Formats: sequence, structure tokens, C-alpha cells
Amino acid sequence: MSDSPSIAARLEKWGTALESAALVILLGALMILAVGQIVMRIFFSFGFIWADELVKLFVLWIALIASIAASRSNRHLRIDLLSHFVAEKYSRFPRIIVDAFAAFMCGILAWHSWRYIQLTIEFEDTVLVNLPAWIAYALLPLSFALMCYRFVLSCGSDVIRVFRPDEASGEQQ
Repeated sequence: MSDSPSIAARLEKWGTALESAALVILLGALMILAVGQIVMRIFFSFGFIWADELVKLFVLWIALIASIAASRSNRHLRIDLLSHFVAEKYSRFPRIIVDAFAAFMCGILAWHSWRYIQLTIEFEDTVLVNLPAWIAYALLPLSFALMCYRFVLSCGSDVIRVFRPDEASGEQQ
């Protein structure tokens, strides 16, 4: 067997790099746009009509991409009071339930945000003066679908660890 990384490992690496780059670029653009808009309004009594709406879209995009990154690295918000009272060997059961529920909810949100995109196309909604709204909101179904996928993977790997703890952890018999 070769030492080269698998396709999945390479895709994970590129996905992580893409998420990080998108977050840095969007946050930098958000800061430049917001500060620039404030400076223009204070000193020149002028501002771009579309800038405030673009700032709101940047905040939405940053939140969605950060949520994707958090679900990838299992750093999302989690209220796991039960895991503090359950023995270590049973602590995966609440996590399986929570991940399954999160996957279900993200799947529903992906579906309904896709329906929303279809409505914006049908009604020819626009944002930022004259940009089709579906372009600005296309990240919604994609991000929720990715989060759903990651929660399904997390839930599945926890289920595998419950039923086959030795094989899932990579230990040799």
C-alpha cells in the first residue's frame, strides 16, 4: 500500500483550506467595506447605496462558512449536560442522538433554503441594486447540505464505534 494520502484525505485538506481562505477573505472584505463606508459618510457625506446590504450578506456568508468549519472539526455549539452524568462508555449514545437530530434539522434547512432559492428565481428577486438574489443566497442550501453530511458522518462513525470499538479505533487484535 502506498504512503500517498487518499482522495478523501486530499479533499478534506483542500476543503479545509478553502473554508479558511473564504473566511479570511470575507472577514477582510467586511472590515474594509464597513470602515470605508463609515469614513466616507463622516468625511465626505457620501456612501455606496449597496454597501450596507453587502455587509449584511458578508455576515451571513461568514456565519454559514464558519458553521461548516465548526461541524467539520466538531467545534459547533453543543449542549451536552447528559454526558456529564453518564459513564464514559455510554457517553456516545447521547452524542449519536444529538448528531442525528442535527443532521435531520440541517437536512430540513437545506431543503427549505433550496425552495427559497427557487422562489427567488421564480419571482426574479434582486439584491445589491440589480444582482439576482439567488446568487447571493445560493450558499444557504449548500452550507446546510454540507453540515447535514458532516453530522451524518459523525453519527455514523459513533455508531460504528459503539458496535465495533476495536476496529473503529484502528487497534490491532
